Parts: sequence; C-alpha cells; structure tokens
Amino acid sequence: MSDAAADTTQWVLRALIALLFVGMGVNHFRPGPARVMAKLIPPALRGTGLLSPIRLVYATGLCEIAGGIGILLPATRTAAMIGLVLFLIAVFPANAYAAGKREQFGAIAIPFWPRYSAQLALILVVVLAGI
Repeated sequence: MSDAAADTTQWVLRALIALLFVGMGVNHFRPGPARVMAKLIPPALRGTGLLSPIRLVYATGLCEIAGGIGILLPATRTAAMIGLVLFLIAVFPANAYAAGKREQFGAIAIPFWPRYSAQLALILVVVLAGI
C-alpha cells in the first residue's frame, strides 16, 4: 500500500471512530437513552451524589465525545486513544451486567461472549486509529 493510500485509510478510520464515539456520547444526553443507560450500571457500582447513575452516564458521554474529537487531533491523538481504551474497559461491567438481563434490557442486552469479542475488536480499532 502506498503512503498516500495508508494515510487516507488511517484518516477514514479516525473519522469513523470519531463519528462513532461522538454520536454515542451525544446519545448519553438524550433523556430516554440516558435513563436506560443509568439502569445498565450494576448495583454494586451505583452511588449517590456525584456518582449517581445518571451522572455517571453524563460523565461517560463526555468521555466519548472528548475521545472522539481527540482521536482526530494530532496533539491529542495518543492521549485520546489511551483514554478510549480505558473507557471501553471501564464500561464493560455495565455491558456484562446487561448481558444477563435480556428480559429487562431487550436488544441492548447483547450476550456476554459476542459483546466481549466486539469490545476487544473495538479496542483494537481504536488503537489502530490512534497510532
């Protein structure tokens, strides 16, 4: 692959990751999805005040938006990549919790192993976008 083709591929990958994370992050601030996401937080991780489920949803939304924008900017790309990888690891307990509650969460309760595999694949794509 030529350098120009590799650069274009890398740019497209970064743009797609940015769109994905910014879009998901914005969704954290829509009332309906935010309420559902708050219910995904496992009981052991639910707090009050600053750590209330809805505030955790808002905080994770900000992380996704910042990471999505950061992956596009050369000055913040590496930090954004690391932050998004850590973010994906940090939110996995909520996804694992939902996986066992299909009757409560419906289609977003993706079974554990497919979700785990998808999460690992997304981490890999984020790393590829960040290098």
